Amino acid sequence: MLAHPRWYAALAVDVVALTVWGAVTGYLVHRLPAARLDHDTWLTRPRSWERDGRTYRRLLRVRRWQRRLPEAGRVFGGGIDKRRLGGGGDAMLEAYAVETRRAELVHWLGLCLIPVFVLWNPPGLVAAMVAYGLAANVPCLVSLRSNRLRLERVLAGRRRRASA
Repeated sequence: MLAHPRWYAALAVDVVALTVWGAVTGYLVHRLPAARLDHDTWLTRPRSWERDGRTYRRLLRVRRWQRRLPEAGRVFGGGIDKRRLGGGGDAMLEAYAVETRRAELVHWLGLCLIPVFVLWNPPGLVAAMVAYGLAANVPCLVSLRSNRLRLERVLAGRRRRASA
């Protein structure tokens, strides 16, 4: 229960920290050139257990709930709204894949902040911040990865057909 004044002060610091961290990381990742995000890294590469996103669609039923997630792709000028594809051409699909990697990086960075809350929060509030951090980032990561992996499968199929 939030009865002790220390909890209120810690919660105020938490809100400020989350807001500043989210804005700074969002802006910095937004500023990354597309060339830095047009390929997978150790963080974004597909894992075999994801099965091209089918794990997310079948096990977690991501398509049922992903439309309810917030979309912040256009917060900074030049960003892309990831709710809709702007077309079905390869260039647009590749740009969409870049933006999903960009958003994925922002959400991974959001998760990186969680251990910092141990520094000033009482244990109960640490648990609440961990729960919040996971709830705010993991569903977005699942949705982004599901969409991008499905998209990569489509692009790979098009490349195979074009080279045949």
